[in-house]
Amino acid sequence: MDLLVDSGNRVAESYGIAFNIQKDLQAAYKQSGIDISEYNDDASWKLPMPARYIIDQNQRIRYSEINADYTIRPEPSETIEVLKKMIKE
Repeated sequence: MDLLVDSGNRVAESYGIAFNIQKDLQAAYKQSGIDISEYNDDASWKLPMPARYIIDQNQRIRYSEINADYTIRPEPSETIEVLKKMIKE
């Protein structure tokens, strides 16, 4: 099983889920000691919307969960159930 690390948000951009942090919010982050561009390892102030995808070996998306509200995340058990079903197929 592979886990994707998306340096520079290239994959997030290709899925249409990357967004730029507004300038005023950038200032607030910086005042709090958070430098998103440092975490991104580039000069961007982009973040992906929280998303979870399960992509099978044929490159088909078998499960996706995307929500602009970062506080709403799918339960891990949902993902595990999808994976179990895929293994049985």
